[in-house]
Amino acid sequence: MPELTDTQVARQDFVDNLIFQTILSSHPVTDGIEWNIEMIGEVRDTIRYWLVERLELIDEMRFYPFIEE
Repeated sequence: MPELTDTQVARQDFVDNLIFQTILSSHPVTDGIEWNIEMIGEVRDTIRYWLVERLELIDEMRFYPFIEE
């Protein structure tokens, strides 16, 4: 069964954490905002759409590595 490399996992963590930090910094009161991977995933999908599909700045695997099925 294929697995992501440590570098790929680190990239996923980087992207997800950056998105979460952006959400936190966008709101003056962050006490009520908890880590929510569904929320982060929706934001990530929108960013991926713009960077990968619309602007063609990076390929999908480099933006957020995944295991192809």
